[in-house]
Amino acid sequence: MTDRSPILVTGAAGFIGHAVSERLLARGERVLGLDNFTDYYDVALKKARTARLVDNFNFRLIDGDIASPGLISELVEANGIRRIVHLAAQAGVRYSLENPFAYEHSNLKGHLAVLEAARHAGNIEHLVYASSSSVYGDRPLGGTGFREDEPCAAPVSLYAATKRSCELMSESYAKLYRLPLSGLRFFTVYGPWGRPDMAYYGFAQKILLGQPIEVFGEGRMARDFTYIDDIVDGVVGVLDRPPASGENRLLNIGDCNPVGLMDMISLLERALGRPAVKLMRPMQPGDVTSTYADISAIQALTGYSPKVPLARGIERFVDWYLSEIENGGRGPMAAVA
Repeated sequence: MTDRSPILVTGAAGFIGHAVSERLLARGERVLGLDNFTDYYDVALKKARTARLVDNFNFRLIDGDIASPGLISELVEANGIRRIVHLAAQAGVRYSLENPFAYEHSNLKGHLAVLEAARHAGNIEHLVYASSSSVYGDRPLGGTGFREDEPCAAPVSLYAATKRSCELMSESYAKLYRLPLSGLRFFTVYGPWGRPDMAYYGFAQKILLGQPIEVFGEGRMARDFTYIDDIVDGVVGVLDRPPASGENRLLNIGDCNPVGLMDMISLLERALGRPAVKLMRPMQPGDVTSTYADISAIQALTGYSPKVPLARGIERFVDWYLSEIENGGRGPMAAVA
């Protein structure tokens, strides 16, 4: 690597952010991580993730709000930032029904702050930012993979609407200020160190406690579950291949293999060695029936090829989860210990 300026990773305490930071550090990059450690889920888990990074002399952590334009601009200018991986956001579909202004703050204002900082820096080589499969709206089961050139004009949650808005803002900034941007539409990321608000994580905890799990959509849903290591392969591969200045490139990162919700639960039961008590519930507002990534574009660009099937990924998650319990647990896992 010829460029020794640090890479700014926003959301560095998050699930994907800490994994991307770890991969970048492993190949000798310098990483400037930003996170404000919100309490959307247990902060102890976020601090445990960053504890895996802070001992590396190439990593520096800043505790700050992504929606602070002055802070972002100062970080970019003072550290000579040329590459940005912007992963900070308010996540979760259901939470957007309870606290919509958290999404306006982090996802819209935060994304704009990053775009403005990149615009005024004048030397940004590549800005990679997180979008979501939720921008595609609701689709029936079956059919073909979702393609990046589809209109994405009917989001069914505020979260999805903010992510699509970020894509549109990025399109404008790319054209106006000749920025090279890549938006990554993530498909149901899972694995060790994941988010406790995700279904697979919450199900595991309740199964171990002997508590019933609520199966929404009465189990008739499917997701393109994508293991965290495969996601990181995609993020880093895209980061290394910037588009032309003035292009806002949109790319799916998924497994290209939708799995039914009931099949995922069966895999969890097998890995945990315990049956789940299932309470079948109707579809929740803002949820979608299925996700299915067409990954031909990112494959052509980077050679991206998912390597970890769901059965193996669930086993790895459960192994990690049980080891955390045995070591005393942290955050949501402490209740199981």
